[in-house]
Amino acid sequence: MSAESTPEPGIPGEPGTNGPRHSAKGRRRKPREKRKGLRIMAWTAAGIVVLGGTGAGYLFFKLNGNIKSVDIDQALGTERPDKVDNGSENILVLGSDTRSGTNKDLGGGTDDGSARSDTAMILHVYEGHKKASVVSIPRDTLVDRPECTDTNGDTHEAASGVMFNEAYGTGGAACAVKTVESISGIRMDHYLEVDFSGFQKLIDELGGVEVTTTKAIDDPDSHLNLKAGTHQLDGKQALGLVRTRHGVGDGSDLGRIQLQQAFIKALLEQVKDINLFGNPKRLYDLANTATKTVTTDSDLGTVNRLMSFTNGLKGISSKNMTMVTLPVRYDPADPNRVIVAEQKAKQVWTALRNDKPIPKAATEGTAKGDANGVVSGAE
Repeated sequence: MSAESTPEPGIPGEPGTNGPRHSAKGRRRKPREKRKGLRIMAWTAAGIVVLGGTGAGYLFFKLNGNIKSVDIDQALGTERPDKVDNGSENILVLGSDTRSGTNKDLGGGTDDGSARSDTAMILHVYEGHKKASVVSIPRDTLVDRPECTDTNGDTHEAASGVMFNEAYGTGGAACAVKTVESISGIRMDHYLEVDFSGFQKLIDELGGVEVTTTKAIDDPDSHLNLKAGTHQLDGKQALGLVRTRHGVGDGSDLGRIQLQQAFIKALLEQVKDINLFGNPKRLYDLANTATKTVTTDSDLGTVNRLMSFTNGLKGISSKNMTMVTLPVRYDPADPNRVIVAEQKAKQVWTALRNDKPIPKAATEGTAKGDANGVVSGAE
């Protein structure tokens, strides 16, 4: 997918401008604003979750037509894991690496109109919506993709030993959801996707994110060059950080996931310092960007439903969010690929299915990457 909105002249963070115009750093925190900052579930939904409960509903209704949605339920049919009625929810969050449209200038691919799930996370919201767990799925994981039908009604044959992100490239959102449900045995209640250019704009609208790097990161492929130290990342730099895999660590997708998880933590903490009410134009710009950025399942495809959903996440802070990577090990036949550590992965899926915390033993001794501790949020 791609965000088709045309950047307005002079928008900070776009080419030819001077970067973000707002900084969260140094703002005085108010109790009500702090609660607003807890309404975020992952970097891919940042703008919408922030706005979900701010009283900006009237803007959302004006922007309702921006939201794209796909009817994955019809494509998935009835052969799915049973819906667990324990008050929890599971959401598949994808970052799309399409190279078409406005994304073609962001690097790392060709403008062939194709797309794969560059980032995939299962967000499990526990009963009571006060805690959550995020399970990142490495795109290089070799899986058995089941037969799937896309939203156009075309059927794609099953395939064995293919990269996980190939599912999205083959059959879009429905095939990605089908594959996740197949390997986890857990039903996905919702699906949410954001694209590269939309993410970049969201970070600029939010005023950037402050992070500290303990090592220099230099990756021409993702247009990122950071010295060790503290940085206020604009949208382009933030996108480079969550996409880089060659600039730090062992160059694997596992290291990139570690950077993504560190960035999410930093974003969660800093969003609560943003005074959206103090600048109505900024509030509108953020709502406009956010609603143009996402694609959802049809059940979340209206502003009213999306607001209701995000309001239910208001009690989740970074301290109440556990982030892990799907337990994997390097493929002996190809060190550039990983395979699922089945017994440990089973512990993860069992915990989520029963709405329980993921046991630490589930991720001990598995492949991690080599970027842990390289990035941290502002103190």
